[in-house]
Amino acid sequence: MDFIKRIIWKRQLTKVEDPIDKLKATLRMLEKREKVLIKKASQEVEEAKELSRANIKRAAIQCLKRKRLYEQRIEQLRYFQLPIRDQIIMLEGAKATTETVDALRTGAAAMKAMQKATNIDDLDKTMDEINEQTENMKQIQEALSTPIGAAADFDEDELEAEVEELEGAELEEQLLLPAATVSDAPVQDIAGLLPAPPPAVPRGSDKEDEFADLQAEMAI
Repeated sequence: MDFIKRIIWKRQLTKVEDPIDKLKATLRMLEKREKVLIKKASQEVEEAKELSRANIKRAAIQCLKRKRLYEQRIEQLRYFQLPIRDQIIMLEGAKATTETVDALRTGAAAMKAMQKATNIDDLDKTMDEINEQTENMKQIQEALSTPIGAAADFDEDELEAEVEELEGAELEEQLLLPAATVSDAPVQDIAGLLPAPPPAVPRGSDKEDEFADLQAEMAI
């Protein structure tokens, strides 16, 4: 509600002339008058010179009097400008401060609204609900994993012992498998593993015959 009031107040201010703009407009008017008076004072000096050359001294003196009056007015306008400039600087600083404070208030209001939307009590309540739902789901899963009917009457220890017996029997079969495979191998396959007998040597002298017999015995 306060934020809406500030917006309405700002819109009302925009309809009224900004004091800073008014001061700046006044300052421009004073500066413009100062330039006009400076120009007039310069013209009076030029006219006084011409009258002096024409030997019309009284008229030249009147020109110089008007020149001094213009200079006094110029000094007065410059004094008028000083407080206006100071006031413009102060108002601009105050405006910047006001806008900064207003922006900070807007941010604080937005932060307050967000904190209200995420109240710590509501957050604790939400976390409790999540923990409760998690615990309920855990209980449901445990209930679903519990055996029902005839399966509930089975002894878990007996089933585990049976599984161990099956594992032991399978291990024993694996240990006996290589020996059974060698004993059941065909004769021709085993014979193929033995070295071939040396070729027969034709009988000659007795020494050759003895050497042939020795080779045959070694082959056996």
